[in-house]
Amino acid sequence: MNNTDPRIDTYIEKSADFAQPILRHIRAMVHQHCPDVSETIKWSMPHFEYNGSIFCHFAAFKKHCALGFWYGELLQIDSKLEKAMGQFGRITSLSELPDDAAFIQLLKQAMQLHDSGAKLPSRNKDKNEKKDLEIPPDFLSELQKNAAAMATFNAFPYSQKKEYVAWYTEAKTDATRAKRLQQAIDWMAEGKRRNWKYEKC
Repeated sequence: MNNTDPRIDTYIEKSADFAQPILRHIRAMVHQHCPDVSETIKWSMPHFEYNGSIFCHFAAFKKHCALGFWYGELLQIDSKLEKAMGQFGRITSLSELPDDAAFIQLLKQAMQLHDSGAKLPSRNKDKNEKKDLEIPPDFLSELQKNAAAMATFNAFPYSQKKEYVAWYTEAKTDATRAKRLQQAIDWMAEGKRRNWKYEKC
């Protein structure tokens, strides 16, 4: 396996037992069918880069794994799993990944998008709104103490970050605010959005 990063070996070894075969399979598939990728760690998660830009990433949480492509919005992905970070839902076993033929096709499509210089849908609205999102220091401080939660928060689009921050800041009392902060950290550590309970599987 070329262009590997020993930090990802460590990441996989420290992951839960159920997660290790999932992560190893994803890693092997990416290297086998995208030999020009290189590995790195960004936002506390393993990432693959292709031609100098992010190609895809994976992550392990307490009870599930996640896989996401940079051009995921433009790929033909049909996942019926519970929504989570990335485009494949909450992956808990190898059987919940695309089969090898489908996975190879997705990898080839993703490489073609990178090679063609494809553009993702405009996010100008989010960029303008980001200027108005203020993250309370105590919220950020607690978030930084939990690498998994921080990685999830960083991977969220602006709207999902805002949902958590607003839920926290709108609490009427200090006790409620503290309770919501701990709940938010726990949920994000598991890769969950603020309103995950109401999302369809």
